[in-house]
Amino acid sequence: MKYLPYTIAGDETMTRVPETAADLDEFRRWVERKALAGDMVGADTETTGLDTFSPTYRLRTAQFGDARDAWVVQTELSDRNADTARWALECLPRLVFHNATFDMLVLDRHLGVPLAALAPKVTDSKIIAHLFDSRPRHEGGHGLKLKELCARDVDPNAPDTQEDLTAVFRSIGETKATGWAKIDINHPTYLQYAGLDAILVSRWLPIGEERLRKVGVRKALVEFEHRVMYVCALMERRGMLVDRDYVVPLVDRLQEEAALHAGKAAKYGVTSVNAPKQVATALVGMGETLTETTDSGALKVDKEILQTLADVDRDWQRIGARKPNPLADAVLRSKRAGKWSKSYGVAMRDGVDDAGRIHPRISSLQARTARMSISGPPLQQLPSGDWTIRRALLADPGHRIFSVDYSAVEMRVLAALADERTMKRAIAEGRDLHDFTAELIWGPDFTKAHRKMGKGVGFGKVYGGGATTLSRQTGAPIAEVKTAIAAYDRVYPGIRRYANKVQREARGAGYVVITPTGRRLPLDRDRVYAATNYAVQSTARDVLCQALLTMHDAGLTEYLLLPIHDECLGSAPVDIVEDVAREVGKSMAMDFFGVPLDTDPEVGGRSWGSLYMKDSSGKYDHALRAREDEWYARVGLAA
Repeated sequence: MKYLPYTIAGDETMTRVPETAADLDEFRRWVERKALAGDMVGADTETTGLDTFSPTYRLRTAQFGDARDAWVVQTELSDRNADTARWALECLPRLVFHNATFDMLVLDRHLGVPLAALAPKVTDSKIIAHLFDSRPRHEGGHGLKLKELCARDVDPNAPDTQEDLTAVFRSIGETKATGWAKIDINHPTYLQYAGLDAILVSRWLPIGEERLRKVGVRKALVEFEHRVMYVCALMERRGMLVDRDYVVPLVDRLQEEAALHAGKAAKYGVTSVNAPKQVATALVGMGETLTETTDSGALKVDKEILQTLADVDRDWQRIGARKPNPLADAVLRSKRAGKWSKSYGVAMRDGVDDAGRIHPRISSLQARTARMSISGPPLQQLPSGDWTIRRALLADPGHRIFSVDYSAVEMRVLAALADERTMKRAIAEGRDLHDFTAELIWGPDFTKAHRKMGKGVGFGKVYGGGATTLSRQTGAPIAEVKTAIAAYDRVYPGIRRYANKVQREARGAGYVVITPTGRRLPLDRDRVYAATNYAVQSTARDVLCQALLTMHDAGLTEYLLLPIHDECLGSAPVDIVEDVAREVGKSMAMDFFGVPLDTDPEVGGRSWGSLYMKDSSGKYDHALRAREDEWYARVGLAA
């Protein structure tokens, strides 16, 4: 047995690493005592990296611990060790992991501990931390990393196992990316820190749970988040097929496109489109006026500013407010093509498992408002109207893709929370809410520009954008935008009253917004105006998560692929896909404080991109869809 002592908060802890059959028997007796007492046991894994589903991925150790003792079982070394760790996970009734989805999927895939058996007895300490204070440390929060939490609440000198091991990796000639796979499994620092994570999470959990109890976070919300985590883990485990015949040339084409537009930028003296100072200097030299600055005082040339100068909106459609600046356009297009090549194309080309599937990581509880995020690749960031990247992801053979999203969910949630009766009446009557708003403000002869303005003001209430942002997006003068905002407040007075109420209550609660589910959303003191934005976005997220649980209870999870904002993406066999999409739509639809949250099921072809292959009237572009038919021919099915 290896023994590795370490002092935490004045207490000596001990990490044990079994080496013989007798050592493993001693570990088994420890597990049996914990199981008999029903104790919560901290757990963790060490692996070769983050790409859990890679064909070369390995689970190296599984560790277990309480506040004083930890055991590191080197599963990589022998079947006997792996069997013992598997037995412990099956035997222990209560386990706590930090960022549990990762470890549960590793153990499911690489140790044979079924996700369905593990999830019901797992507590995720990261969920506990997020429910108290969702802000990361650099934004003034308690932090969401185990090191940050333990340094604050357990021991100021609590080790940062990730960062400290990076130094060890460098000492053996490896990087942070390669060190996890290459470090000697018997390296004492590696084993020490493996055990310490299990001890630290055991020490922090009761502190976090007591914190939630004191501020009144309901146990039901904690359970809700753990159920959502499980459903998202099931989707992540399933993954999606990648069309490699499409992706490989796509990467080359995107790289060529990035180089083409970089060459255009070079004609204006910009040798790197990723050098803001060069871009700003060249734009000023072309006669553009840049007024916004970064915190360091440099001229700001972020995506929003460049889009304004290029006269395109967030969906890359022409605004028509000015003559497009060719440099701004070139920089935007080069950066987009470069990002798409690296973040999406290369990730899908090189990140598949041995079955040709990619497994995007779904963080079910992520942003300050609790909105989900997807990484590896970040599929929720794709432009709403573009099929280029989505075309690379396929339904299984014999299946078709479907999508179900809510109809204007944020605006409907806002109407419900604010009890804005005029808006609620329009929704109940089935009116197009943006047409209705434009007519209220500008009369029955409103224009497309009026509709866009009214829509922008409404979304500004939801997403926190002000007059300056809306002016950029629409190309309208700032005075005109401010007039539209004032008119919006007149026709929908309930929203203004609700905003004032939420801000007032947030100040009274110590700059914290409390949502209808009891979620706590900390506000920055200089951004209290964002209270409405936080409440609406967070509530809309909870609506989707409740729908995921409803679908799971209805047995529909096996058809789900991804949750994306207000949409659920899935696939089902051709002969039942229409029925499945309809049932998913029914599960998602609900009455929310008297406002119907309607859904819009849509069935596409073999690829996700097929749902976006439409002409300007919203109908499918048959020339593009014909490419989908080729896939059905391969599996003997008609499109």
